[in-house]
Amino acid sequence: MSAERCSRLGINPMKPRGIRTHNARMQSFLDPAILFFVFGLLAGSLKSNLEIPPQVSRFLSLYLLMALGLKGGFALAESGLTADVAISLGIALALAFSVPALGYFVLRRFLNGFDAAAIAATYGSVSAVTFITAVQYLDNIGLAYGGHMAAAMALMESPAIVMAVVMANLVRTRRAATGGPGAGASGMPRTEPTTSGSGMSMSKVLHESLTDGAQLLLLGAMLVGVLTGRAGEAAMQPFAVDLFKGMLAFFLLDMGLIAARNVGGLKGQSGWLFAYAIGAPLVHATLALVLCMVLGVAPGNGGLLMVLAASASYIAVPAVVRHAIPEANPSLYFGMSLGLTFPLNILVGIPLYIGVAQRFLA
Repeated sequence: MSAERCSRLGINPMKPRGIRTHNARMQSFLDPAILFFVFGLLAGSLKSNLEIPPQVSRFLSLYLLMALGLKGGFALAESGLTADVAISLGIALALAFSVPALGYFVLRRFLNGFDAAAIAATYGSVSAVTFITAVQYLDNIGLAYGGHMAAAMALMESPAIVMAVVMANLVRTRRAATGGPGAGASGMPRTEPTTSGSGMSMSKVLHESLTDGAQLLLLGAMLVGVLTGRAGEAAMQPFAVDLFKGMLAFFLLDMGLIAARNVGGLKGQSGWLFAYAIGAPLVHATLALVLCMVLGVAPGNGGLLMVLAASASYIAVPAVVRHAIPEANPSLYFGMSLGLTFPLNILVGIPLYIGVAQRFLA
């Protein structure tokens, strides 16, 4: 792909290794968006009254998803559907099912079934903001990636939710058969042990998972980008590209504030949870790396798959799980994903995963 075409798609060509790439990586640590996130962490830790109104935060998240979808659609319109696209999407689906299954298997050894299912769903799904920040990082260091990776992110969001509800229903059935206790570790009353006793039927869970507004906006914007192609890209340049960096910085400021205020929910919890919140992303990213190495995925796409595998949901999954698995303790899955894993990935994980991808997938 020529430099002119990459520039037109908003995807930078790969730079040669050496001093220029090293300097770009160093500058990424001083990226304004990342520094605003650090500032938000500091302000939240100091218990400042600085806050972003919820409706503004919601608008920012929707804008980022819409802009990302458009950029991905424009790139897909240029490249078309290729074998590389199919391989990347196949790996995304494999990770979407294997990560929550692995998480539940590990977590069940030191947590009750409901908390294990909820946390496995949280870590089996993905963080859109982590992915968007990784895309910006790739642009900063000049490493090419495919627009279809936005579709990979969308594919990885829902399977973990459905799997978690199935796991929770199995736990309810077993407890009913053995006369187990009537409450989970969170102290919340247990619902009736039927396949729909979670407070939300499976059909409702599927509907909530597959028709989530943010996910539909991402896919819809991508479709618009594919249909309008180069003409649409030129028309949307001021919206989807010029404003993107400032909007991301503003949103990461809000995320820093929220992350700092959610760490407290983990006080007094088992050290195993802290170890999982830090170690699980590394394991999941390694799993993605192995799949990418076996199937010959390019470094940019492989790095994004590692970021997606290592991320954890803090919006979509908690919103559904809170109703679908009321026995689970929200302070665990929300505090772990947003208070520990999200800052870890934003500050350290993204450059680590992409650097490893460059080394092993080049």
